[in-house]
Amino acid sequence: MTDVDHELGAIRHLVDSPLSSKVAMFNNVAKRHNDSQLLNPFSDVDGRRSPRPQFSKDEYGKPVAGSLTEFRGQKANLHVYREMMELCDVINSSGAPQSSEDDGLKYIFFGELFNIYVHISDKVVGLLLRARKHKLIDFEGEVLFQRRDDDVPIFMLKTMEEIRAYVREKEDEVRRSISPNPQAMLQGGHFDPPSQ
Repeated sequence: MTDVDHELGAIRHLVDSPLSSKVAMFNNVAKRHNDSQLLNPFSDVDGRRSPRPQFSKDEYGKPVAGSLTEFRGQKANLHVYREMMELCDVINSSGAPQSSEDDGLKYIFFGELFNIYVHISDKVVGLLLRARKHKLIDFEGEVLFQRRDDDVPIFMLKTMEEIRAYVREKEDEVRRSISPNPQAMLQGGHFDPPSQ
């Protein structure tokens, strides 16, 4: 009987030892990793069973709601709206009135705008295209090139007050469309850009 008790005690000691619990914990981690590699389409594990992603038309090409990618995209949208407003502000302050009544609409030649705005940002042509898409300004041609299009006038389609109101409205739309993002809060990021 004492031999059996001794062997049972040795087995209990082996089962309750910290080493066996660490081995079991390692085996659990290794099993989870293997299972995740079976789902990874880029792994070299044999027997992959990667599910084909299913997207609706509304989800296709858009980041996952609540992801950091969505958060960064919305933050970039806000930045672009502010840059468009800054570009229109430069046109408003450096441009000439479109009519003698001076209703707040101004125009400027591309060469002059390029020389002024290139010190602020090197994205002047892209911002002009974006502002035209939002019907804030207008100019002839598809794209403006330095030197070739220096004499092309750029016309404001709205007054500066209307542009500021439009940008504020778009910023509010972007802020409302952002889904809750606990990941960004955990990493110390916050999303509350100053309003102008």
